[in-house]
Amino acid sequence: MSIKSTIYSRFSRPEKVQKLLFRPSNNLLLSSGPSQYNIGMGKYPIYLELKDKRAVVVGAGPVALRKARSLLEAGARLVVVADKIAGMLNIQSPDTELIESKYSKEYLTEAVIVIAATNDQQLNKQIYRDCQELEILCNVVDQPELCDFFVPAVVNRGDLKIAIGTEGDCPAYAGHLRKKLEGIFTERHGQFLSELETLRKRIINEVTDTDNRKSLLGELVDDESFTYFTENGPAAWRDRAEEIVKQFKVRGQK
Repeated sequence: MSIKSTIYSRFSRPEKVQKLLFRPSNNLLLSSGPSQYNIGMGKYPIYLELKDKRAVVVGAGPVALRKARSLLEAGARLVVVADKIAGMLNIQSPDTELIESKYSKEYLTEAVIVIAATNDQQLNKQIYRDCQELEILCNVVDQPELCDFFVPAVVNRGDLKIAIGTEGDCPAYAGHLRKKLEGIFTERHGQFLSELETLRKRIINEVTDTDNRKSLLGELVDDESFTYFTENGPAAWRDRAEEIVKQFKVRGQK
């Protein structure tokens, strides 16, 4: 199971977008002209699959180290480039390439994303310009105007990920909110999701009626179901869930 990296990204080349699909109410309209809506100002939140993808971090300080570790956790093929690489030696792994060298554009080749985390602002700007030329997503730490994406604060509970972003306005506030949410969403929520994943696969195959399936899943994921799970444990919850599934199957046969 791979861990996906969460990012809020912006499209830096909106001129490439030729048409806009817009759905007011139930009507689909096509438009290739200007819109009254402010397109391109927001961010598009995605979970990015980085497994076996090349990700480059330029820099070897504490911030670069933290970014490098998160990329490794996401399964990326990590490349770290820095004048002095000593600060990164404790993260060596088969998926890590440490390059002790002056920055060069050639190190960005085939990268999916790049994080510039040096203390040299001019170098950071150069890295960003190189990424724009190569069409690689780039994040320059603490310089929102030089970022194609922002890395949000994330609550991790197994496969349950809750991301908090501030559009780069104040990452510290995102971190504060993450701590509050960590007290609300516990490891039990992640365990509950694992149970739901297994059961959902069966339901998709066994409950053919779309409306019944939607109602069934809605009942299985609600607060009452989660409370039963936490108070009685996974085995008892599975038994209860089986009874609910049987009831819905009977309804579907009528």
